[in-house]
Amino acid sequence: MSDPRGGDRPRPGGPPAAAVLPGLDLGRLRAHLDRTAPDLVTGPLRGAVLAGGRSNLSYEVTDGRTRFVVRRPPLGHVLATAHDMGREYRVQRALAPTPVPVPRVLLHCADPDVIGAPFYLMRYVRGRVYRVPAELTAPGPAAVAGLARSLVRTLGDLHAVAPDRVGLADFGRPDGFTARQVRRWKTQLDASRSRDLPGIEELHHRLAAAVPAAGDATVVHGDFRLDNAVVGPDGEIRAVLDWEMSTLGDPLTDLGLLLVYSARLHAPGWPTPAELAADYADRTGRDVSDLDWYVAFASFKLAVILEGVHYRYVRGQTVGAGFDRVGERVPPLIAAGLSTLGGS
Repeated sequence: MSDPRGGDRPRPGGPPAAAVLPGLDLGRLRAHLDRTAPDLVTGPLRGAVLAGGRSNLSYEVTDGRTRFVVRRPPLGHVLATAHDMGREYRVQRALAPTPVPVPRVLLHCADPDVIGAPFYLMRYVRGRVYRVPAELTAPGPAAVAGLARSLVRTLGDLHAVAPDRVGLADFGRPDGFTARQVRRWKTQLDASRSRDLPGIEELHHRLAAAVPAAGDATVVHGDFRLDNAVVGPDGEIRAVLDWEMSTLGDPLTDLGLLLVYSARLHAPGWPTPAELAADYADRTGRDVSDLDWYVAFASFKLAVILEGVHYRYVRGQTVGAGFDRVGERVPPLIAAGLSTLGGS
């Protein structure tokens, strides 16, 4: 495939020419690269917006010889605690020598005057991104089951990384992580309110009142799911994408989110959430006997993320297609979170 955010047919030579890309001036990008990395590109740049990202924007860029991906924050309504390009760049660079597959990051620019926002550049990773269950039909049940095992193995590999050994000892504050996460996502919700969401206050209250005791902290991805991974022809994960929410914290928050996403992947061969959790426990040795809080929190967090996307969409601040129905997915997540905790 040609697109590390989706689509499965290569485009010879890279993306189609685009005179204007929303949020990315190719001329200014080229001038910056000529100053800071003069040997990196050799010809005129072409680019295209990559589909799939709900928050930070991704662009495929090529000089006709090499293909890159540029990542920058969304247009408008950028929350203070989100969209940190430096963190994305740092964690992927730190994980490069580990078993965790990540794109090769090339440079980070913190100066917002270059293209209008901080950004970083990474190598393009060839492979396929599976976004909807229908795309998992063609490979067949055995291949789909193998893909799920690869995904869980990758998550286990991430949680096995010792942060201090890869320069990430100060990448987060693991003490009080889960309680702080509940507060953080409530803050994000309050900053993105555009409509009434029945049940979400109750869900937040119940999560805040029952935060589990902290276990060993690891690097957590923060949005670990199948469509944040580039898959090779062999069904193995070639790269994990979208590290904007990565930090140090409770690894079961990653697992809970994967289970919420997986519950919606109705494809022959894809394991049930219980089977995925058991596979993770076998690989990592972690106790997963009490995951209800983590699954409910994942529903709350995902509801807030999607509500933020909906907020930007109704204000005309999203780039690309497919955002018009994001808001419809929020109420079912609230109901799922309450149900997991024993509510209605």
